Amino acid sequence: MAKYTAAEKLQAALRYLEGKESSREIAKSIGTDHKAILNWTKQYKYNGVEAFTKSYTNYTAQFKLDVLNFMIEQGTSLLETAAIFGIAAPSTILQWRKIFETKGFDALQSKKKGRPSMKKETNKQPKQAPVEGSPEVLQAEIDRLRMENEYFKKVECLSSSQGKITKEDKVKIIYELRQKYSVKALVTFAQIPRSTYYNVVKKMNRPDRDAELKAEIKAIYEEHEGRYGYRRIRDELANRGQKVNHKKVQRIMKELGLKCLVRMKKYKSYKGTVGKIAPNILDRNFTAEAPNEKWVTDITEFKLFGEKLYLSPVLDLFNGEIITYTIGSRPTYSLVSEMLEKALERLPEEHQLLMHSDQGWHYQMKQYRHALESKGIVQSMSRKGNCYDNSVMENFFGILKSEFLYLKEFESVEHFKLELEKYITYYNTKRMKAKYKMSPVAYRTHFTQAA
Repeated sequence: MAKYTAAEKLQAALRYLEGKESSREIAKSIGTDHKAILNWTKQYKYNGVEAFTKSYTNYTAQFKLDVLNFMIEQGTSLLETAAIFGIAAPSTILQWRKIFETKGFDALQSKKKGRPSMKKETNKQPKQAPVEGSPEVLQAEIDRLRMENEYFKKVECLSSSQGKITKEDKVKIIYELRQKYSVKALVTFAQIPRSTYYNVVKKMNRPDRDAELKAEIKAIYEEHEGRYGYRRIRDELANRGQKVNHKKVQRIMKELGLKCLVRMKKYKSYKGTVGKIAPNILDRNFTAEAPNEKWVTDITEFKLFGEKLYLSPVLDLFNGEIITYTIGSRPTYSLVSEMLEKALERLPEEHQLLMHSDQGWHYQMKQYRHALESKGIVQSMSRKGNCYDNSVMENFFGILKSEFLYLKEFESVEHFKLELEKYITYYNTKRMKAKYKMSPVAYRTHFTQAA
């Protein structure tokens, strides 16, 4: 490509800015590439006529580093960065970047042209170190103390909010303080290599490859109001056509600060032997081959607005579906009897149902036992004081409290009951069971259609 004078470059840039000709048309008319026209135009926009005068080429190492930092921080291209700083050849910046990444800052220093002198410098005096107690030494000490003080303040703010300080955290602090203090002094004090600092800064300005996945994970988490952990979110992503390792989902959730709440203990209804105790026929065999083979039930307690509420649900072990439930302000027998009556309305005429509970006094009552016998239902009870014999029901209560009770705010008891009904519907029809990779109702429907 032929060399062009400053006047020719200026004339080409002005022609392009008039908007009457394209860059390719102008390039063809003067015998150059259209990219050169665009480059000259950018140089003129940023630096005016001076962009085409012969520029000073003996750049300092600090200037080179400033150019590289600007390109990293602003995300500008080689072409645009060269135009902004008035550098004739964009490839020059590329050379600086390779030198810095392979050899470090010192290699950016310009070397003297020509052969080195062989003469011995006999008269050259060694550079004197600053005298202790001199103004220069005192000022340097003041600057160092200020830098350390500001650094520690930022570290303290981060440690109080997130605990552990990572390498990335140190880089962010140095990046914020780089305008006031030298990067070399900051990285030395933070005890991280300078190359590490620039590598992390470069990554900070790159597009996040997991941005879409993070948004999807956050959307799933919020859609289910924080009820999903990393494994269930992994399964939901798979249902949506995205196969992601559960460890990666866990890492991203940790980065985003997404986590589930802990579970609380349940209400205990055991009051000793007040009726007849049934044997433990279920014997922790919590699997069922079809719907309405094995049901489990129990009672749990809620404390709201200075009142107590008691929930009595029935759960089908086939798919984890809540068959029905009752809720009341007192744990009376009617709470259980009404629950049983509503549940039996959904039981088909032909069945072989096993009904399991703990040894709560409600389930020992004669009325309850007779109601089961009249429908041909076999009664089963957990062993005394052994919550694991009814662990599926215990598990549901834990999920209910962590995903619903402790996650929402309620205006009144009536509002709580309305929201509870919505949650039970959500639990049955929408919330994925990790075991089946679908909701309880969807699993039952799938089984019925396949049968």
